[in-house]
Amino acid sequence: MWLVMGLGDFMYTDEERKTLHQVARESIICGLKLGKPLDISPLEFSEKFRDKRATFITLKIHDVLRGCIGMLEARRSLIEDISENAFAAAFRDPRFDPLHPDELKDLEISISILTPAKNIEFSSEEDLLQKIRPGIDGLILEEGMHRGTFLPSVWEEVSDPREFLRHLKRKAGLPMDYWSDTLAIKRYTAEKI
Repeated sequence: MWLVMGLGDFMYTDEERKTLHQVARESIICGLKLGKPLDISPLEFSEKFRDKRATFITLKIHDVLRGCIGMLEARRSLIEDISENAFAAAFRDPRFDPLHPDELKDLEISISILTPAKNIEFSSEEDLLQKIRPGIDGLILEEGMHRGTFLPSVWEEVSDPREFLRHLKRKAGLPMDYWSDTLAIKRYTAEKI
């Protein structure tokens, strides 16, 4: 289990984690059967699940990415966000064809529950690199119309802060060596379940 805490720590019990995974899977099954996400009534769940939270759902099959969709800002209840993002990751990620029923048996679902993003103040790229916390920070890069994010789990694949930032620039549609005084970076942490 991967867990990153900080900037507003929160944790979920094993039973709560099981419920969240069940809702994500049921929403995907509902999508396969009915073409829409699971209809969720937040009032049927504990208050903890009704709190507004931003989440990302990552889908893999045999450790290969199959979809990843989420929200960077909390706009709906945790339980609704998980249901909607699980459906979207399975059927609306533009990088992939919609999930097929025969893929469900091998589908691995990861849920990342994000803390609110905070600005990182920096004076240069080197200063920024010193402030990034490898293995902890998810980053949001913004420059004009360009925007991209990497979840904290990306550190498992790109462990060097300089390379992490270079790949994030590319994801945002910028050259990997791009730099500007107007570049904005925010950080968040996540609990991955």
